[in-house]
Amino acid sequence: MPHRSSSLPSGRVRLARGASAWLFPTVATAAVSLVKARGSARWATVAVPTTALAAGMLWFFRDPEREIGQGRVISPADGVVQSITDWPDGRTRVAIFMSPLNVHVNRAPVAGTVASVQHIPGGYIPAFDKESENNERVVWRFDSELGDLEMVQIAGAVARRIVPYVPQGCKVEQGERIGLIRFGSRVDVYLPEGIEPAVEVGQRTTAGVTRLDRD
Repeated sequence: MPHRSSSLPSGRVRLARGASAWLFPTVATAAVSLVKARGSARWATVAVPTTALAAGMLWFFRDPEREIGQGRVISPADGVVQSITDWPDGRTRVAIFMSPLNVHVNRAPVAGTVASVQHIPGGYIPAFDKESENNERVVWRFDSELGDLEMVQIAGAVARRIVPYVPQGCKVEQGERIGLIRFGSRVDVYLPEGIEPAVEVGQRTTAGVTRLDRD
C-alpha cells in the first residue's frame, strides 16, 4: 500500500474544526487585555494569564498535516496505549489515552463507509480511570475491507464535548479527519477477530501514522 499524503505538505499546522467556540473568545480577551495593558498596570496583570491561556488554546487546537502511514488499521489518535484487552467476541480493544498536550483531532483508522455514528450520554470521569467506561462517548462503526470495525471516542474529566466531522453514510479515506475531542480523553479501537495488535502498552501513537495491526 503506497503512502498517502494530505492536500497540504506534511508538517503544516492549521486549527482544528470545532475549536472556534473556545478559541475565539479566549484570543479576543487576550488581545483586548494586551492593548489596554499599555496604559494600565491593572490590565497588565490581566494580560499575562489571558495571553498564556490563549497560547495554550492555540497549542491544544493545533491540527498538523500528516503523511498517512501504512497498515490495515492505523491509529485514530495521538497519545499513549493505555491497555490492550481481548474482548469476549474475539476482537481486541486498543485503548489510547490522550492528554491535554496531545493533538485532539481524530482520524479514520480504516478506509470505508461510516456505517453509524452514535452519541451515548454519560459521566466525565478522568479518561485513565476504569470507571470512564461509563463516560460520555461517540461510537463509530466503519464498513471496511476488514468488515465491521468499531472506534469509540470517550470524553474525560475536562473533555466535555465530542465533535464529529462526518455523518453516517459518508465514505472516508484512511487517515481522514473525522472528529475532535476537546481536552483530555481516550479513543478505543476494536481490532477485528484474527488481527493482532502491533503496538504495546505504554507505546506512543500518532494519529494517521502509527500502525495498530500486525502482518
